[in-house]
Amino acid sequence: MLSIPRYNLHMKRSAAEVLEDVRRLPPGDVDWLIGELLQGGDGSSDAEIEASWKAEVEQRVVEIDSGAVEMLPLEDVLARMDARILARHRE
Repeated sequence: MLSIPRYNLHMKRSAAEVLEDVRRLPPGDVDWLIGELLQGGDGSSDAEIEASWKAEVEQRVVEIDSGAVEMLPLEDVLARMDARILARHRE
């Protein structure tokens, strides 16, 4: 069998290294990958996932109401996103 060195790596890659590779993918591929990762999950049922999301949302509301987190205006968030997208397209 022909051995192709790049496909026979013996070193484990860190999650950070994998993330760097993912960041280089086209946006559509990233969306697909995220969907696949979310579907794989940990074996939780839809009801368990829904309950987990509900608990997360409730916790975030508590954090907002208590002032524990800083809220940002939508315009600022969108401007940051636009800047990041433009920076990626320039690379």
